[in-house]
Amino acid sequence: MCMTLKATNENLPPNVIRQLAKELKNLDESPPEGINVIVNDDDFTTIFADIEGPAGTPYENGVFRMKLILSRDFPQSPPKGFFLTKNFHPNIATSGEICVNTLKKDWNPGLGLRHVLLVVRCLLIEPFPESALNEQAGKMLLENYEEYARHARLYTGIHALKPKNKSKTGAISESTTALNVDKSSTASSEKTPSMPPAVSTSSRAFGTNLQDQNPTVSDPAVVAAAARKKDGPMASKAPLDKKKMDARKKSLKRL
Repeated sequence: MCMTLKATNENLPPNVIRQLAKELKNLDESPPEGINVIVNDDDFTTIFADIEGPAGTPYENGVFRMKLILSRDFPQSPPKGFFLTKNFHPNIATSGEICVNTLKKDWNPGLGLRHVLLVVRCLLIEPFPESALNEQAGKMLLENYEEYARHARLYTGIHALKPKNKSKTGAISESTTALNVDKSSTASSEKTPSMPPAVSTSSRAFGTNLQDQNPTVSDPAVVAAAARKKDGPMASKAPLDKKKMDARKKSLKRL
């Protein structure tokens, strides 16, 4: 790749290469207003530039990339200009070719790259419908400027709009965090087995519930045990005292 680019540069005379290197360095260090030149030291035959749409025109807020192609006999012959970004303009063909007198009959070898780039940007400010390459745009500009401007703004919005710097990272982060928390909760609930409802130990042990603490018992043995527990020692002592009284009565009769 590098060998190919070097060979491309060698197609130009050494004095032209030196002059171009000087111009490109100057454009890089002191760029014209609204123009950013993309420098490639290995290939001076194709020069790229980003042109900002001038304020107050249908191209405002757009960035349009263009290229200048230099022929072997440059600067004796003018460079050819093309827009790579689609736009709606009388002097720019649908193929991107630029029609401006500076690049045609008004060219002279003393004009530099800075002058050419400034002329192209000025073309976005003041089109020349009389020498239109895009006949539809030229006719519309002459007959109905508002309709022409609407079309041009539409193309700018679709193909050349500058990206906005505002970021929604914070909002995205918040929604992502909420989503992750929700997923974690769901996963946790899926992994944790469901526990049965708590049951009172005392209720389970005695077969009772909290609303019925005194169930009816029909077993006689249980009733007797409960009665003994309720009456205490006196209840069990009564039958023994009666037996003693009967025995004493029998003894008195014998006497």
